[in-house]
Amino acid sequence: MNESKVAVITGAGSGVGRSTAQKLVALGWRVALIGRRREALEETARGSGAPDRCLVVPSDVGDSDAVAAAAAAVFRELGEVEVLVNAAGTNVPERALEVLSLADYHGMMNANLNGAYYWTQAVLPGMRSRGSGTIVNVVSDAGKQASPKAGPGYVMSKFGLAGLTQAINAEERGRGIRASALFPGDIDTPLLNKRPVVPDEAARARMMQAEDVADCVLFCIQLPPRVVVEEMLMRPR
Repeated sequence: MNESKVAVITGAGSGVGRSTAQKLVALGWRVALIGRRREALEETARGSGAPDRCLVVPSDVGDSDAVAAAAAAVFRELGEVEVLVNAAGTNVPERALEVLSLADYHGMMNANLNGAYYWTQAVLPGMRSRGSGTIVNVVSDAGKQASPKAGPGYVMSKFGLAGLTQAINAEERGRGIRASALFPGDIDTPLLNKRPVVPDEAARARMMQAEDVADCVLFCIQLPPRVVVEEMLMRPR
């Protein structure tokens, strides 16, 4: 059990964020659930089997003031944060260069990249003072190679998230802080419903599941402090 361990999970209302949160709760962690929809976060807490270990904090990760307020609530209610998992992310149906709107572009950058930066900056001071901490950024294989399937806004945000991970390791490893970037391929999550052509059930059955990627997140977290997985690329077999 990890009675004193606290994790913050963004995008905890569905997909990889939800699965990661529930797996950490099962291991005895106390987990702050971050996302825009209270109802979805409460469903994650109920599904964890130990909702008393969950702190539901509705918040928009792309709003720096909202992140500051949410972080203050986490520190006040749960204490120091040992792990941050940036799993929040979005895309839009009209994602190609010729149709991507400026509003949708900024929305993706806020959800996929800026939010991870805001939360990283929120937890780093405590990690530095304690001399330990793990940050896991759920990127995408679109952060390795652009494709029309992902669209430019998503690709740019994910390349940026990979760069943030590298920057954390470059600057903070001497303080006992490590960061991992996960690059999953297709995952059967609600984000698929925002594709221009929504995959059918047969296509989804061939994809990875959210819990598969969550297991990779836990692997990075549970390694001895002397080890860091800087990058992990996984795809459906």
